[in-house]
Amino acid sequence: MKILFDAMGGDNAPDANIKGAVKAINQIEAEVVLIGNKDIINSRIKELYGKNDISEISDRLSIKHTTETIEMEDIPTQAIKRKKDSSMVVGFNMLKNDEGDVFISAGNSGALLTGATLLVGRIKGIDRPAMAGILPAYKSRLLLIDSGSNTNCKPLNLLQFAQMATIYLSNTFGIEKPKIGLLNIGTEETKGNELTKETYKLLKEKSEEYNINFIGNIEGRDAFSGNVDAIVTDGFTGNVFLKAVEGLGKFVKRSLTESIKKNIFTTMAAVPALPSIKRFAKTMDYKEYGGALFLGVKKPVVKAHGSSDEKLFEYTIKQAEQFVKNKAVEKMINEFDRINALKESNVNSAIKAE
Repeated sequence: MKILFDAMGGDNAPDANIKGAVKAINQIEAEVVLIGNKDIINSRIKELYGKNDISEISDRLSIKHTTETIEMEDIPTQAIKRKKDSSMVVGFNMLKNDEGDVFISAGNSGALLTGATLLVGRIKGIDRPAMAGILPAYKSRLLLIDSGSNTNCKPLNLLQFAQMATIYLSNTFGIEKPKIGLLNIGTEETKGNELTKETYKLLKEKSEEYNINFIGNIEGRDAFSGNVDAIVTDGFTGNVFLKAVEGLGKFVKRSLTESIKKNIFTTMAAVPALPSIKRFAKTMDYKEYGGALFLGVKKPVVKAHGSSDEKLFEYTIKQAEQFVKNKAVEKMINEFDRINALKESNVNSAIKAE
């Protein structure tokens, strides 16, 4: 297996990317190809590890040289079309041409969605791919889809997000009939804006046909109760929700640390509870859950946080390897082929009946 890794994407590139790859390489079986300017990467390898080439660290680490980088402020479509030798475009083309099994980038989210859609292609039957991020929940995990790729959505898009979430959770985590909720301001069917109200009706109508275990509206305060496996929403709302959760996690961690270190008495009193505190902090740390998967494209694509540090890149690389091993994309393609065939059969039956 070969993991393609955009070494120039993200706020802390390339140092965090390089360190993350080096940390992950001895914990995975796959090769990792760092895509980016080889002169810049090798100079950092020399500075960080005292090696002249990354292959001296591991024979499963290598570099694919590129001369351009897509910046965060670049217009996505223009960047994908004009910067042909950027680390992102080269990565997508390598993935498309079977020169790698999964592509990871912490770069421009809009460009990543555009590149995944235009260069790799959508799965037949899916209108829009979506980012699916994993978050901690009570004694479980929560899938948030869409967590930032589609700011304007139609009810059909959210229906398909629910389908993709169901397929992914069933096949990757072995969850039988994962519980799917619709993020809303209230649990009542009549609550919300036009998008959520129309989506509720559509999910209620199509859930049995598409094997979706739709449990209704979910308020933000109940998202982490452990009673729901995936939350469906548009990318704008999902991204606001995601960043608010990450910010709350940082606030809790910082406040807890300051409280423990307030004085010698609080520090001493906390000593017996340190193992429990560390377990709690680990559970609250979003870095433990890796990046967001782009569900709906023909090959595995993973979006890492733009602010990723070496630890988050390490976990994201490990997550990407598991994503490929679980054959999540192949299973999603097969399921949508089945759904598409069923739709065509129903149409043909209706035509014959007329």
